[in-house]
Amino acid sequence: MQVQVNHDDHVTGREDMEREIALMLEGELDRYADHITRVEVHLSDVNADKLADDDKRCLLEARVAGQGQLTASHQSGDMRTAIDGAIDKLLRVLDSSLGKSLDKTKTARETIRRDGVEGLTEGL
Repeated sequence: MQVQVNHDDHVTGREDMEREIALMLEGELDRYADHITRVEVHLSDVNADKLADDDKRCLLEARVAGQGQLTASHQSGDMRTAIDGAIDKLLRVLDSSLGKSLDKTKTARETIRRDGVEGLTEGL
């Protein structure tokens, strides 16, 4: 899974921040690592230089093999909270779209029921 971090001119992007985001995503999305080819992170300051309570935004785009693109975003007063919120939302989206199919493949097994049910109803 590749992680690409993009940011606008109003967000200071440092290499250590990009590495930290990549490590966070790899850890949180580990369950889906075989299905996600790339995650694009878009960090922005919505109000630019103006002060506001929730002007930091994180948008995550996960490229899922066979599914296309799944997105989640979160806006907050600081960038770390925006990133954490977007990751939580992306996990819910992935759980909703991929989780059910992954659970089915893990639990897929032969049935324990017999072809005939005659013996089960005799005692009733």
